Amino acid sequence: MTLEIIVFIGAILFGIVWYWRESKSNKIYRLANKITHAKDLQMKPDNRKGFIHQQPFLLRLVYITALFALGAAVVTFVTPINVFFIQYFASAIVGTLIGTYIASAVIFTRDSTSKENLEKVFDKGKDFVEDLVDGEEEAVTESKVDEVVESEPDVEVKKSARDRLKDKGMIK
Repeated sequence: MTLEIIVFIGAILFGIVWYWRESKSNKIYRLANKITHAKDLQMKPDNRKGFIHQQPFLLRLVYITALFALGAAVVTFVTPINVFFIQYFASAIVGTLIGTYIASAVIFTRDSTSKENLEKVFDKGKDFVEDLVDGEEEAVTESKVDEVVESEPDVEVKKSARDRLKDKGMIK
């Protein structure tokens, strides 16, 4: 049981490192893509996809299982020790999957909280609030303008909100 936990934690760390490495450079996946695809179907130069980076769950599972199956075959043929390692194999696959999702959450969080993204979010929120305020001001202005036009035809139609509140005596 202790060895399974060690394998599981090691696999989580391996998944984090693998995902982080592929998010930086996907040279091995690009090479495999060049070997297996025709020139027209090959990846574009700006595509960041890797074996696990930016892949859906099922393809991640397939690539991770294939890697560990290859590793298990090598260990079985190279070493004379015959160990029942299905539980280690399964915990390594699950741990690596969990590690990749932990790494993707951390990288996504880091990318989404960069200064440029936060400024974009702030500007969008500011524009949204201004649109809401402008919408309410237009609605209020239309109803008040009708009243002002009916009661005082000589008065300027477009008064600011501050002037209208001063006229009502609400502010000094």
